[in-house]
Amino acid sequence: MWQKGWREKVWSGIDQEWDLVIIGGGITGAGILRHAVATGLKTLLVEAGDFSSGTSSRSSKLIHGGLRYILNKQFKVTQESVRERERMMKEAPHLVTKLGFLFPNYQRYHIKTGQIGELIAIYDLLAPKWDHRKFSRERMLKDCSYLNKEGLLGGYLYYDAAMDDCRIVIRVLREAVRDGGTALNYARVENLLRDKNQQVCGIVLKDVASPDGKTMEIKAKVVVNAAGPWADQIRMQIAGTPRLRRVRGSHLILPRTKVPVDKAITLLHPKDNRATFVIPWEGTIILGTTEVDQDPALDMKYAEPFASHDEITYILDAAAYLFPELGITAADIISSFSGLRPIVRGGADSASKESRAHSMWEEDGMITITGGKYTTFRIMARQTLAAVLQKLGRPPTIKLKRVFTKLPDIQARNIDPATLGYLAGRHGGDTAGLITAAGAGELERISNLPNVWAELRWAAREEGAVHLDDILLRRVRLGMLLPGGAKEHMEHIRTLTQAELGWSDERWQQEAGNYLNTWQKYYSPTPG
Repeated sequence: MWQKGWREKVWSGIDQEWDLVIIGGGITGAGILRHAVATGLKTLLVEAGDFSSGTSSRSSKLIHGGLRYILNKQFKVTQESVRERERMMKEAPHLVTKLGFLFPNYQRYHIKTGQIGELIAIYDLLAPKWDHRKFSRERMLKDCSYLNKEGLLGGYLYYDAAMDDCRIVIRVLREAVRDGGTALNYARVENLLRDKNQQVCGIVLKDVASPDGKTMEIKAKVVVNAAGPWADQIRMQIAGTPRLRRVRGSHLILPRTKVPVDKAITLLHPKDNRATFVIPWEGTIILGTTEVDQDPALDMKYAEPFASHDEITYILDAAAYLFPELGITAADIISSFSGLRPIVRGGADSASKESRAHSMWEEDGMITITGGKYTTFRIMARQTLAAVLQKLGRPPTIKLKRVFTKLPDIQARNIDPATLGYLAGRHGGDTAGLITAAGAGELERISNLPNVWAELRWAAREEGAVHLDDILLRRVRLGMLLPGGAKEHMEHIRTLTQAELGWSDERWQQEAGNYLNTWQKYYSPTPG
């Protein structure tokens, strides 16, 4: 599908009029492409960087509603989110997985444990389900003996879901392309085309992955702007008024050996009572998140967002409070990551109080969809497609019944069931091909992670990677999950990927150097 030479093939056939062009290759754009193709529209998706390289690779790795949104009286977005969570766990087993959360209550919260129970009960009823339990202080410590004991009153166990954000995007995109859609990464929109009535009728597209940087005018009956935090930048080309508040959320990744917990934990930060999370993920632990307004000056100086020193200190302070006996320090950090959330401005005095509801509007013929949460991408896609169909004068019938195709029945004697399930969730219909392509020893797990080495070969061969960081930071998350950005494994990674990518030794050295520089600057324990 995305084998060697695929981008050149797409460019050679891109000069045509499309029913729909989607700007943005994150989860929102991917969801729209999936629905549009199923509805019979000739659709092209373009992404300025790598697929999911923006917000959709930098989330908290949760499919959830967000308990705190109930406190902010955001009932609709919470209800949409928890119902989508239930849907995704059924449609995408092994990719979206049930995750238990402990919510310990402390005296300093000045909240009765029963009030937390009422909040969680509302949360469950919005799903609707009833899947939570009240824990005494003793039971809470039995489940997690490392918790801060001072002032601990008890708490609750409730459930949300964990996921791999990049793998969801890649799987949705590949299933859409398999059904006839077209998706192209490293293709930046330089400008919007207008017709005689000054309505948007296409884009000027630049190939930022080729040395010549060719550009081409692409005509479209409808253009959708799904560029996430950069949606305003696209809108500025038609003199739209800025509507987004770009909020940075940062996270730290620590080894599971340092934070040996098997359930997630919800904590109210000792500094400001913001909800903070401890999340078991891919053999590691994620700590986060922050909510800081992004300084526009940083965009001019840096290519990607990163966790500031103050944010790292803030997150470590939460960990030190929750786990005083573990002695967690900055020296324990494997990596960090930070993403920009596109929040539609509502005038709240702080980012955490802004609504997480999505918005859609049309300006000069272009439809913009933004805001929202990762969890609600299907709802956003369907609403956007309904608007597209209306503009095309077609019946608003959306044919796609499920976003994720049903997993095939795969038998593999040489893989343990847990690893097979993991691979099936992340690769869907490609799982059998990945297993077949694996060389000797490549189905063995990597270190303490659930990944296998064969995923690197498959990513290089089949998954549209243009640069090494596409593979190590997104397709297979070794750059985030292993110390030093997996530097000590680089020669082995080279043997698995260089030939598949068709790179010369000189190209490999350049890519490896660029990747390690990117990791150090934006993903290391000391970014910036």
